[in-house]
Amino acid sequence: MTATLTESVPFLDLAAQQAEIVDEVMPVWQAQLESASFVGGPEVAAFEREYADYIGVRHVVGVSNGTDALELAYRAVGIQPGDEIIMPANTFIATAEAASRIGAVPVFVDVDDEYLLIDPDAVEAAITSRTRAIAPVHLFGQTAPMGLITALARRHGLAVVEDAAQSQGASGPSGRAGALGHVAATSFYPGKNLGAAGDAGAVMTDDDSIAALVRTLGAHGSSVKYVHDHIGVNARLDAVQASVLRAKLRRLEDWNAARRAAAERYAGLLGGLDGIRLPEGRPGNADVWHLYVVRVDDRDRVMADLGAAGIGTAIHYPTPVHLTEAYAHLGGRRGQLPVAEAAADRILSLPMFPHLTAQQQERVTAVLRFSATG
Repeated sequence: MTATLTESVPFLDLAAQQAEIVDEVMPVWQAQLESASFVGGPEVAAFEREYADYIGVRHVVGVSNGTDALELAYRAVGIQPGDEIIMPANTFIATAEAASRIGAVPVFVDVDDEYLLIDPDAVEAAITSRTRAIAPVHLFGQTAPMGLITALARRHGLAVVEDAAQSQGASGPSGRAGALGHVAATSFYPGKNLGAAGDAGAVMTDDDSIAALVRTLGAHGSSVKYVHDHIGVNARLDAVQASVLRAKLRRLEDWNAARRAAAERYAGLLGGLDGIRLPEGRPGNADVWHLYVVRVDDRDRVMADLGAAGIGTAIHYPTPVHLTEAYAHLGGRRGQLPVAEAAADRILSLPMFPHLTAQQQERVTAVLRFSATG
């Protein structure tokens, strides 16, 4: 495929992924229709086992979506109403939303300027007598500074709940994302590195009791039908999504390698240009480039120029969570978390997906160079 000077470039191409797996998945879906096996069952169990082996944990519990996964993970480590959970302000609102749904209080902290990941010094400064957990977010495809975070947690007796929704396959110095805290939650929303054909998620842990509680809570608080030990929720993974995830998991390493190659091409095409700040990787991290996020001045104008040229872009995220209207009641104010706030005004996510071609990237970078530096 060759891109022309006028060809549009999508921000994300999910159709290419689906085309790669369709012949493998359709017979499984047909069998599921014939057997009427829709919720749980062998496909879900097989995916949980395969993903656990891939991540390097004892347990994976498939659930309905990433937000439910976070809520169940928070509950499983004992978070109670009024407890505080420290998390970065530069994240999707679900990290906080899941805490609020169980009456916990999200405490937002700043990120570092180099990688836009949670700042361990800011975490330590935010710990109070009400803090019960830290929720580091593995953002844009690379892991948070987990060595420092877990050391802080041990020192203060806190749980570590990883938000691993953007990091399937990423690793840090001590292992893969999802296997670095007490428990982790992930989303398999279609646009993720490992995405379903709809909503899906999972909770990962090495702790037998946490895994058992998550499974019970996600099935109406019941481990035996009609015996309810907890007030739970309905958050089970369905078999249709599990079959898609199994097919895509078999391709995840190759797809992540393609993302890394695309990131290297972007760096080569954009490196050294004034007005464009490229993303960096933390030492010891193996980034899977869920997103390729640059920082540019006059971001909204540059984004509009790219859009006018038919190039898809996005902003992750335009408003730090502490400044959203949903969390105004916590008293967040501009200037409180300066790094996250400054980044929100400049960050721009470029097209990034496994099937992105070199020619498409050349078109993206040609327009970006002209707009941001011309």
